[in-house]
Amino acid sequence: MSHRKFEAPRHGSLGFLPRKRTKHHRGKVRSFPRDVPSDDCELTAFMGYKAGMTHVVRDVKKNHGAAAKNSAYEQLEAVTILETPPMFVVGVVGYVETPRGLRTLTTVWAKKLDAQVKRRFYKNWAGSKKNAFKHYAAKMYTLNKDADDNDIPDSARADRELKRIAKYCQVVRVIAHTDMRKLTLRQKKAHVLEVQVNGGKDVAAKVAFAKSLLEQKVPVSKVFAEGEYIDVLGVTKGHGFEGVVTRWGVTRLPRKTHRGLRKVACIGAWHPARVSFTTPRAGQRGYHHRTEANKRIYRIGNTEKPATLSCATDTDLTEKTITPVGGFPHYGVITNDWIMLKGCVAGTKKRVLTLRKSVVPCTKHNDSLQLEAPKGATAEEKAKIERQNIAAIKFIDTSSKFGHGRFQTQIEKDAFLGRERKSPKGEAAAQD
Repeated sequence: MSHRKFEAPRHGSLGFLPRKRTKHHRGKVRSFPRDVPSDDCELTAFMGYKAGMTHVVRDVKKNHGAAAKNSAYEQLEAVTILETPPMFVVGVVGYVETPRGLRTLTTVWAKKLDAQVKRRFYKNWAGSKKNAFKHYAAKMYTLNKDADDNDIPDSARADRELKRIAKYCQVVRVIAHTDMRKLTLRQKKAHVLEVQVNGGKDVAAKVAFAKSLLEQKVPVSKVFAEGEYIDVLGVTKGHGFEGVVTRWGVTRLPRKTHRGLRKVACIGAWHPARVSFTTPRAGQRGYHHRTEANKRIYRIGNTEKPATLSCATDTDLTEKTITPVGGFPHYGVITNDWIMLKGCVAGTKKRVLTLRKSVVPCTKHNDSLQLEAPKGATAEEKAKIERQNIAAIKFIDTSSKFGHGRFQTQIEKDAFLGRERKSPKGEAAAQD
């Protein structure tokens, strides 16, 4: 037994027990970042959909040597692309702090709710009357009359409830939902998320901020910024029922073992007459709720500027979109705002993920170049240097993810193969 290892540490943390399928398909936020009253009011979470992965080339700062301050080397890194269409705010919730935790005081819903969020409140949408919140809106948003039969401003019940929140509550959160019509997914039912409002000198400022967002769409650029570290909450890819070798990394038994070898040889002593919870057992693997902290945002793409410029860099001026040639496998084409995260995230393609501002500040060193703008630099030059300091991305790969992609755009591929793209019938008629 001279070849035997001295140690055999277990595979898999017992801190994640029980390893069973989660009840929450989307990432559930169990705690929000600490509130800083001196800051401006802001939302602390958002939702996105996993599209796929690609890679980028960026300049990374050297952290050693005499010339480490301004020297750098190129590094290839994997990144994940999440499609993040704007979210709609449809409600405000006020919480009162008690010795036993937060207690809901009241909830104020918007006057008009979209059908895609109403679907969330029905078990059978097609067979229902679709009258959700119809009587609520009539009751909450009807103004009182004065002696001359004129409407009294801010006299609706909804306004009185918002004043109650400002007077008695300590925590204010908004209810927001995703816009499924913007996506190319089959699902029509929106995902709903409760997002905490942080900042503001007092609760009244939070309520005023939340009220201004009611029935408004909020883009991801209003919540996060490039270079920021965020937490990603989601559900991992499910693998079904697995044995102990795959699930816990147990060593296989010798080849001649009777009745199978992918097993645990001894599951425990005679007494205590039960199997310990630390004993590896077969069961569910994957589809667990997990939170990954401090994922860095490399780039935020929006639909305000031309989509063909969303992946252009200072060293690669090719006009191309973030969607690779042929689309993302098992997802398709991105047509909305998107964010690029360093590394990988949990879940399969099309999985909805919750993005939250970092709860624990990141203590990693900043490997990006910290260049200084020269004196007399224009605003455009300062913005260019600021972009370089955030991630210093030099190249974003958009080649096909089906096989070994060679071309960054479809135009480049057609030019190399000598193809001529057929123009639409409308353009052909206009030329004639």
